[in-house]
Amino acid sequence: MLKIPKVETGVFGGSGFYSFLDIKEEFYMDTPYGSPSDKIVIGEVEGKDVAFLPRHGKDHTIPPHMINYRANVYAMYMLGVKYLFGPCASGSLQPHVKPGDFVICDQFVDRTNGRFDTYYNGPKTKHVSSAEPYCPDLRKIVIESAKQLNIKYHEKGTVVVIQGPRFSTKSESKWYSSQGWEVINMTQYPECYLARELEICYVNISLITDYDAGLEGHPEIKPVSYDEVLKVFNENNEKLRKLLFDAIPKIKKERNCICSNALSTAGIN
Repeated sequence: MLKIPKVETGVFGGSGFYSFLDIKEEFYMDTPYGSPSDKIVIGEVEGKDVAFLPRHGKDHTIPPHMINYRANVYAMYMLGVKYLFGPCASGSLQPHVKPGDFVICDQFVDRTNGRFDTYYNGPKTKHVSSAEPYCPDLRKIVIESAKQLNIKYHEKGTVVVIQGPRFSTKSESKWYSSQGWEVINMTQYPECYLARELEICYVNISLITDYDAGLEGHPEIKPVSYDEVLKVFNENNEKLRKLLFDAIPKIKKERNCICSNALSTAGIN
């Protein structure tokens, strides 16, 4: 039988993160919700054990609408993770949010459909608040690290989460931009909300790679392409590594945030 180690900090991300870690062990896990996207990798960041899981699989074989988000988050829960970082490649919806910038999102808008997005399908029922969906304490830590490292960042922003795998039409992108939303992505929901249902602190770091379908009134800005996403993401991977390596050691063991007792007011059973 697999002996599951206890780890307090976890990271979801792309396969490029493997190169950041001093890997101690890796193993497959199973959960009540099926198998996660790939092996769990336990590595070390500044003397602290960290669990890493590529949400799309190591070779990026799982498209965003097919990710088993419940299994991924629950695997972290089984490891004892209390703090979860969710960096992801994202598009910009506003001219002032430029490729290469980081956005530490504080809100999301869900435009997905058909995803398994709760652990409470009955008979046990919980209605967990997502008014403030990202951990305020983890957000402060990441913002402080970005500031210290002179990384261009935006300390808040709304990410609209689309179903994927297709990119937006120009009309859709115009609509999202007109609402004042800053970021567009395909994986933030239900990942962040499932973490809240398990009382795990979760922070998003959106690495801006493109301007979605272009921006209305800015004809010089071209619609997104997958090749451009990869190019910009790879160019900025080192910045992401520095940010995570600076932020993770700053985490305190005591938790007094809204995440730590999210279930206390979420239902009667």
